[in-house]
Amino acid sequence: MSEMDALMKSTCEWLRGKGDSSDIVMSSRMRLARNIQGYPFTHRLAKDEAEDLIEMTESAVKHSSHLKDSWFLRHKNLSSLDKQFLLERHLISYDLASCKTDMAVCVSKNEAAAIMVLEEDHLRIQVLQSGFSLREAWEIINRIDSDMEQEVPYSFHQVLGYLTACPTNVGTGLRASCMMHLPALVMTKQVNKILQALAKLNLASRGMYGEGTQPSGNFFQFSNQITLGQKEEEIIDSLEKVIKQIVDHEREARQALISKKREKLEDHVWRGLGVLKSARYISSKETTAHLSMVRLGVDLGIIKGLDFQKMNELFIFIQPSHLQRKCNRILSSAERDSERASLLRRELKSVELI
Repeated sequence: MSEMDALMKSTCEWLRGKGDSSDIVMSSRMRLARNIQGYPFTHRLAKDEAEDLIEMTESAVKHSSHLKDSWFLRHKNLSSLDKQFLLERHLISYDLASCKTDMAVCVSKNEAAAIMVLEEDHLRIQVLQSGFSLREAWEIINRIDSDMEQEVPYSFHQVLGYLTACPTNVGTGLRASCMMHLPALVMTKQVNKILQALAKLNLASRGMYGEGTQPSGNFFQFSNQITLGQKEEEIIDSLEKVIKQIVDHEREARQALISKKREKLEDHVWRGLGVLKSARYISSKETTAHLSMVRLGVDLGIIKGLDFQKMNELFIFIQPSHLQRKCNRILSSAERDSERASLLRRELKSVELI
């Protein structure tokens, strides 16, 4: 069985639907930007230097107690479809997925940890956890970072901290983020005020697939923008406080919809489920919008027969490369829309409204 086949059959750690406030916070992520001493930044690397860095990273991974059983995947062995698949599972970035030159990615068997090699920086270490679990993610990534630093010398300045290709990452190199499902704040038209307030706090707002993507399906990813001059604990504390406030606002908005506009709320949920259970052709964008309403219905007890994990997995398995890997062939856009509709009808067949 290939690594991709194994990944296809596994459940991502961050999709488990467990953890604090998992009805609103789908996942928590920690990411560290690191570069290896003595080598130019990625965009100036010679081919032999790039190969050296990949080999050094693979060797370091094998010596890590937290990553020794992981998969190490190289560019030369990955097709465009493979890279799109890894992107859809949040294991690599858009930049790495579109990379035409040397790159690699290390993926732990439960997909909780990954290391992107030769993205914007030499190493992008990330940990994904289900629910509102920033502290747990930080503890894991801190151990992995320590393992790696024992094997490869990082570029570090006594005053500035870790040196990175982008000035906004200099210092700790830490980006902490949470993926949040905020349908009630969108429906009550409060979300723009929150986004404006976050911008003033130097927090970035992005879509489900991070930098360069727009929010869709009422999913928003919030992260810190500044790493210089702040300790890791300060970054995490600040983000935690903000996320808790957003969770409270979303809960209040949901209760307001239930108490004042229940019929309208149920109409959105029922229509979403109805379309997904009956469509013969449906795009990923439309599916995501309807799944968002169905997920809200599951959260509020309007829909039975679906748990959070199954609901979360559907958002991934309706994506283009997952559909094609399931069918074991390249599909046209129309074929994907048809296969997506068939998948949804099968998976939602027994789901009922309460």
